[in-house]
Amino acid sequence: MGSHFKDIHLGALIKEKVIELEIETSRICNFLKCREEEVKEMYLQKDLQTNIVLKWSKLLEYDFFRIYSQHLILFAPTKTRYNNSQSDTKKSNLPQFRKNIYTRDIIDFILEQINSGEKTRQQVIDEYRIPKTTLYKWIVKDNKKNN
Repeated sequence: MGSHFKDIHLGALIKEKVIELEIETSRICNFLKCREEEVKEMYLQKDLQTNIVLKWSKLLEYDFFRIYSQHLILFAPTKTRYNNSQSDTKKSNLPQFRKNIYTRDIIDFILEQINSGEKTRQQVIDEYRIPKTTLYKWIVKDNKKNN
């Protein structure tokens, strides 16, 4: 699952979930109000309009937007990387999120990189900007689970 976070192909992920849930194409067409050809075309699309992604998320009971959130957590630079004092003083009307939400998939992906020797703990902390204390909590919990 980890590779899905880096190079996101939404249509393929949706198709994968449809197959996993064994949902009939007729049900999909009724829910999305479209033809079978349009559904097949969506499976081929790397990106889809957000209103369509929202409908798929409801139908398949899976938050496809979270994949993008996880991508941002792992691969996008944080505000602290920029030394822009303007952004500190300017207040946004958009909702502010206090901290990153790490899904089980993200935690497993990161722990697998450490356990396989692909990355060191320090590389994970530096590259993904995961707080040292957070990472060590995951490692302790993972060790307890595996023993």
